[in-house]
Amino acid sequence: MNAKKPATGGRFDPWLLMTTLLLGGFGLIMVLSSSGITAEHDFADKYFFFKRQLAFAGVGLAGMVLCMQAPRKLLYGLTYFWVALAVAMLTLCLTPLGASVNGASRWIRLGPVNVQPLEFAKIALVFYLAYFFARKQELVRTFSVGFLPPFIVTGFLSGLLLLQPDFGGAVVLCGLLFFMCLVGGTRISYLLLSLVFAGGAGWMLITSSPYRLKRWTAFLDPFASAQKEGYQLVQSLYAFGSGRFWGTGMGAGKQKLFFLPEAHNDFIMAVVGEELGFIGMSLFFLTIAFFLYRAFRVSILQEDLQDRFTAFGITCILALGMVLNLAVVLGTVPPKGVAMPFISYGGSSLTASFVCAGILLNLSRTAKS
Repeated sequence: MNAKKPATGGRFDPWLLMTTLLLGGFGLIMVLSSSGITAEHDFADKYFFFKRQLAFAGVGLAGMVLCMQAPRKLLYGLTYFWVALAVAMLTLCLTPLGASVNGASRWIRLGPVNVQPLEFAKIALVFYLAYFFARKQELVRTFSVGFLPPFIVTGFLSGLLLLQPDFGGAVVLCGLLFFMCLVGGTRISYLLLSLVFAGGAGWMLITSSPYRLKRWTAFLDPFASAQKEGYQLVQSLYAFGSGRFWGTGMGAGKQKLFFLPEAHNDFIMAVVGEELGFIGMSLFFLTIAFFLYRAFRVSILQEDLQDRFTAFGITCILALGMVLNLAVVLGTVPPKGVAMPFISYGGSSLTASFVCAGILLNLSRTAKS
């Protein structure tokens, strides 16, 4: 492994920083647009969700600045602590300290806010996998050293998520593991075998749960159960269809008027599609494509292996969130409750997104020119 370069002395990637702030600002605007009616109905304050999201953005920006400036020796030196903290937080969700919403205990209640440990468990897992693959390169193609340890750690975290239950969160962690193993050097035969087992296990989990099975069948034909399990997806598709080419105009969407559930959360992109239309969605796609290009560029231009793997994994967290969220609201994958990074309402998701951006900006200081 190459000698580690100092984490100071370089300059942050200004394009990555600018795009991060642009996405964060756009998210605030869309939360205001999509949540005002619901907030006024439920809390007699149409700015209720917007003010909370603004506060979350402040916390996230503070976390981003902290991660931009933090010594990498500190971040990497606490790798096992981050994993242990993730395990502890996921376990707390299963205790009386966990907050149950819609039958799932995925949050920890801390006063007026709920924290979703999954968002931070993703970052902890990436730090562990980057540390592991950077230091085990000579043994990474063996089964006992290069395959079992990362799969056991990820499997344990995923098991805690399934107990909540959070099937979608477990899928995301397994996705991170797959891509990190792919670039880390794990044998392709091991990965293909794991995909077969994962697919079988996933299908067993779906068929063993009536709720998951209904969501699966609703995904296959949402209009067959348009008033039941397929309702949310149908309303999302109506929103995109209503947007047409130019959109209905900012704030003029109709689906957020109690037709589309979770309009400011996981399905906020349906509101974007309705109000900004094909043109607005295309501009948004270009923005996230440019963001991911700058983020992956940070990874490619690193000389140190751990820096490279860390940047790649952190980028995968954001990329998976963006792709899966868009896939859900467009009906190309079953609903998984994945937030759109920087855009969806929620303190944990927004804070974690800014923390990821801060880590990438930190690493951009030692990217080769």
